[in-house]
Amino acid sequence: MLSAMNAPPDLLIRDVTVGDRPGRAVHVVGGRIAWLGAAGDAPAAGRVLPGDGALLTPAFVDAHVHATATGLALTGLDLHSRSSLADALAAVAAAAASAPAGVLLGTGWDETGWPEGRGLTRADLDAVVGDRPAYLARVDVHSATVSTALLDRVPGIAGLPGFSADGQLRLDAHHAARQAAYGAVSAPQRAAAQAATLAEAARLGIGSLHEMAGPEVSSAADLRALLALAAERPGPRVVGYWGELAERGGLDLVADLGLAGAGGDLFCDGALGSHTAALGSPYRDRPDTAGALRFDTASLVGHVRACTVAGVQAGFHCIGDAAVDQVLDAVGAVVAELGAAAVRGCRHRLEHVEMAGPEAVERMRAWGMVASVQPAFDAAWGGDAGMYAERLGVARALATNPFADLADAGVALALGSDAPVTPLDPWGGVHAAVDHRTPGAGLRPFDAFDAATHGGWHAVRAETPAGPLAVGAPADLALWATDAALASVLGSRARPACAQLVVAGEVLSL
Repeated sequence: MLSAMNAPPDLLIRDVTVGDRPGRAVHVVGGRIAWLGAAGDAPAAGRVLPGDGALLTPAFVDAHVHATATGLALTGLDLHSRSSLADALAAVAAAAASAPAGVLLGTGWDETGWPEGRGLTRADLDAVVGDRPAYLARVDVHSATVSTALLDRVPGIAGLPGFSADGQLRLDAHHAARQAAYGAVSAPQRAAAQAATLAEAARLGIGSLHEMAGPEVSSAADLRALLALAAERPGPRVVGYWGELAERGGLDLVADLGLAGAGGDLFCDGALGSHTAALGSPYRDRPDTAGALRFDTASLVGHVRACTVAGVQAGFHCIGDAAVDQVLDAVGAVVAELGAAAVRGCRHRLEHVEMAGPEAVERMRAWGMVASVQPAFDAAWGGDAGMYAERLGVARALATNPFADLADAGVALALGSDAPVTPLDPWGGVHAAVDHRTPGAGLRPFDAFDAATHGGWHAVRAETPAGPLAVGAPADLALWATDAALASVLGSRARPACAQLVVAGEVLSL
């Protein structure tokens, strides 16, 4: 296999299938596609990568990732597959025994369907970890259970919104505990986690990751380390976002690091599973709450205005309909002030946007906004009998994640995983977008694949007008075994293995 480390600048990938046409070749110069056509007409090149008939496609783009947390799940305590409270606690005990020092971090537990009928508590956790600090994020990463020893590391946490004496934390209390937990991750542990995420992404044919950093989910140091790691070695690109309001200095780090945008996981609300997504009417299974908006609208208007004036892309985490409407109201105020053209030029993003009615969809279309969505959410929790139906009732649940409505209206879509909330799994995301649990709400197979590849480039305002497989496009390319890959693109549910990944013209060792 060719090494990327000391490769000359040009590369010929020959004998590949492009679309339904076998026997094609692609010439790459300076990290971009310089020529493509019949293999017999290909120019000479310093390197030749035999395609052996593989299907050549644009590499996937995961448009919403948390790299360090994903790597910690890949290399550490991952509770996604645990089917009961007892099973989860057994895994925690085993992890504590295998690594007896430091803060114990875990993610992915989901009490939905557990026979015990409840989630983890502080007492459960203390019983297996003793006086050790431990943080176990629920699957949506918008609530967590923590041990007494971790609570003791966060002065004043008992007075924060979302605190519960049973150790199940939400809202501000959860954010404070998460900052304390991840702040204790050592530099070597962080580097190993980030490297694991990049390696897993490459193995899956992902050429770019959109890192959704921010003061409540990671840190500036974590983001700097990730960008430095990605820059110093061949591998998937990392496109950085920083989710902090302009009034709190959020644009300063964007300018300092040359980030793609000021937003991403700028939390305007929480998550449906944790009852913290902001709804227009109460939760069906907890009628005492409709979630909570985290910012006043004036602050969001100020953020959108500052970003638009600076020509910086803004982004917002908004899941519930009340949060989606609040963000769009803020964008609308800036449209009225600065004009629709100025706003459209920034291509502001909404992350998740799971509850968007016709009026919200139309406003997104009119203002040139991007819907950064996670189809695996619908696959895991959607439908008439899933967790969303439990939280929202069947009618509201079936209206979540309206991918077809967004696409039909002309709203740009970019697919992501929100890893570690759901795993890095680009083919799975494509299939979930097509096989929506609400009939008629899914995407056509080609549109889903386009949203998982070219959509990510559009989302960072870096797409090639002629398309991702055209002269001038970045040479971020994946090669797949032909039969399985073609079947998958055409509608089967195969997950073909990536035979080879090329990023910016560099051939990666998988």
